[in-house]
Amino acid sequence: MANPRRKIKRFLVSRNALERLSKKPRDYEDIAPADLSERLPAGAVHQGIAIEVEPLPSTHLEDLIGLGADRLVVLDQVTDPHNLGAIFRSAAAFGFKGVVLQSRNTPPITGVVAKSAAGAIETVAECRVVNIARTLDQLSEAGFHTVGLAGEGRALIDQAVRNTSKVAIVMGAEGSGLRPGVAKACAELARIPIESTMESLNVSNAAAIAFYEVSRAITQTS
Repeated sequence: MANPRRKIKRFLVSRNALERLSKKPRDYEDIAPADLSERLPAGAVHQGIAIEVEPLPSTHLEDLIGLGADRLVVLDQVTDPHNLGAIFRSAAAFGFKGVVLQSRNTPPITGVVAKSAAGAIETVAECRVVNIARTLDQLSEAGFHTVGLAGEGRALIDQAVRNTSKVAIVMGAEGSGLRPGVAKACAELARIPIESTMESLNVSNAAAIAFYEVSRAITQTS
């Protein structure tokens, strides 16, 4: 509601939920909670409010670079919408300005993603590209240090992002990780220090740790 770029098509709200809103919508449809549940996808949980909106337009990579973004995350075929939303949320929390996604093999920004993102899809730009490896080359040319997160990385993530002013963290798909071509296109591969009893972390958890390290490193450098 607070995003001026977001076009709202329908606003469905129950009477009790409307009374709890600090900012009342201009146009809305009064609906009973049971009727609202029937109009939503199976398993969707609501608090008496549902909004149908137009998708936000994808931001071009050149525009992100031109606007001075210094922290980006590049996702190589992350397919779980809950993970995608959680990564948007962590990106917003640690000052990342954009999430770069492949135009295919990556889910659209749905209600599930939006809920997991807790509002971050309104503040962190979505950038769709055709080829991730070529995009990493473009980011390198623009002065970004491109760091792929992988268990085989020699450096720890805090070492890899130290003394850098512009960073792009590259995350691979759940399970399979970075594709070989994408890993090769990264300037460096880094890992998160975890106990040997656990092979890996969920991609959204790993992203949050990596984003924190980037935020800390850039703050200390500036």
